[in-house]
Amino acid sequence: MTIDLRAIRENWQAANDASGAATAAAVVKADGYGLGAVEVSRTLHEAGCRTFFVALPEEGVAVRSLLPDVEIYVLNGPSRPTTLALSAHELRPVLNSRLQVEMWAEACAQRSRAMPAALMLNTGMNRLGLDPDDLLALTNRSGPLGKIDLTLVMSHLACAEDPTSSMNGAQQATFDEMRRVLPDAPASLANSAGIFLGEDYHYELTRPGICLYGASPFADAPAPMAPVVQAEAEVLQIREITAGETVGYGATFTAQRPMRIATIAAGYADGLFRAAGNRANAAVNGTPVRYLGRVSMDLIVVDVTEIGGDIAPGDQVELVGSTISVDDLAQAAGTIGYEVLTSLGRRYRRRYIS
Repeated sequence: MTIDLRAIRENWQAANDASGAATAAAVVKADGYGLGAVEVSRTLHEAGCRTFFVALPEEGVAVRSLLPDVEIYVLNGPSRPTTLALSAHELRPVLNSRLQVEMWAEACAQRSRAMPAALMLNTGMNRLGLDPDDLLALTNRSGPLGKIDLTLVMSHLACAEDPTSSMNGAQQATFDEMRRVLPDAPASLANSAGIFLGEDYHYELTRPGICLYGASPFADAPAPMAPVVQAEAEVLQIREITAGETVGYGATFTAQRPMRIATIAAGYADGLFRAAGNRANAAVNGTPVRYLGRVSMDLIVVDVTEIGGDIAPGDQVELVGSTISVDDLAQAAGTIGYEVLTSLGRRYRRRYIS
């Protein structure tokens, strides 16, 4: 697997430019969307990024050990066992519920200082965030919110990948209405797709994630940024089969003519989803070649009949890259680019280029 750090740097700069007057943060959760949070975060910092989002405290600790001078928000918020680590490493929890607000206010009181945190508002996604009733109960000056240094107010768009969805505008209106009862603080609403909804969604901080890694944040549009990942695997064996012979578990593919097929050393343990069998393509020297039969844990079989003598055992076949995009593989497997990137696994020998 080759990971192009220059492309990640340029993708963040493009997201920052597209954010207009707002500043782009970077979402590096799930080990930098599977590409290596340490390398990705270092690259983004060099590009100028100073605000990072992770999901878990331990992810934040890893980024903090590398970057002592940045703001790091932990999206899943605090729990009683993690408040000490959050404060010790100067991580900013995103407070998603009344309980988390009270928990963080208690931690602030114990340390005799108002520690920074973000507040997540539920504007219609109904996943994480405070509802209006909870918010009103917390805004009393003597209440728990008054003990916290509120550095960011945020929400999350449910349908940003569809710019025609009426839910985008409805969520933005709800966000503005809920913010009125809060102390003045920077706001953040736009994820990768949200950045492209326009400046009304930008506020002070945008949160690009998937677009930094070269996959598309949109439902029916290509990726707006440069590709980042090239994954390849070795040809183990080539064989000739005749009409009527089958390939793979369950014999789900039957040859209708004589064929030349190649067995490749990668499977669903390497992020090539089982659902992609008989549907996805790999590529040989820029030519797409179809998966034949089911994807196994460690192997796929592809049709190289038209490739002729241009392939042999030991050659490398592109799984994702310049010919087969992350989104191509995702579409064939009935999923999204996010899941492809975070499923690629650790068995690849990784090479970072800059």
